[in-house]
Amino acid sequence: MARRLSNEGSIGDVLKQFIEKNKLQPGMDKIEVEDAWKSLMGNGVNSYTKEVMLKGTTLYVSLTSAVLREELSYGKQKIVKMINDELGKEVIKEVVLR
Repeated sequence: MARRLSNEGSIGDVLKQFIEKNKLQPGMDKIEVEDAWKSLMGNGVNSYTKEVMLKGTTLYVSLTSAVLREELSYGKQKIVKMINDELGKEVIKEVVLR
């Protein structure tokens, strides 16, 4: 029977190592960006949000309201900054509203 290594570490550290080793960070970023959008935009915007998708460093958001899309288009840079601040790292560089 194989022996276990006696490396002790916190669960958080072990998970970070697992994510890095298996190159899962892009998938984790997608989930974190979607969650950040939902928490930062609130119920009003979320009720008109159809889809939130991260491709590379571009966030694509599908909205069902043309008026809301126009309003949010004026604050794209603010949205980028808010989401990156929420995540604690620069994940997105551009927002495309559809």
